[in-house]
Amino acid sequence: MEKPYQFTDIMIKGTFKSLKHRHIFRQEGQHTIMTDIFEFESPLGIIGKLFNRFFLKNYMTGFLLERNRLIKATAEIQAGKVQV
Repeated sequence: MEKPYQFTDIMIKGTFKSLKHRHIFRQEGQHTIMTDIFEFESPLGIIGKLFNRFFLKNYMTGFLLERNRLIKATAEIQAGKVQV
């Protein structure tokens, strides 16, 4: 963690062979821009790599985009900047 600029989540134990999710924040004028760097590796060797390529990469991208949309909406509501 490097408050308030970035923090990283690292999976210690779980379904993935490895998972690292870095959140980077920067100020642009009155706006905060967040960049996600999401790295993961599935178990099961070549089968896991094929699964990543044809399914999991797109699924995780959609999941992160939706999650970030909800975080943004929640932050804007709390800041009194409700945008629909």
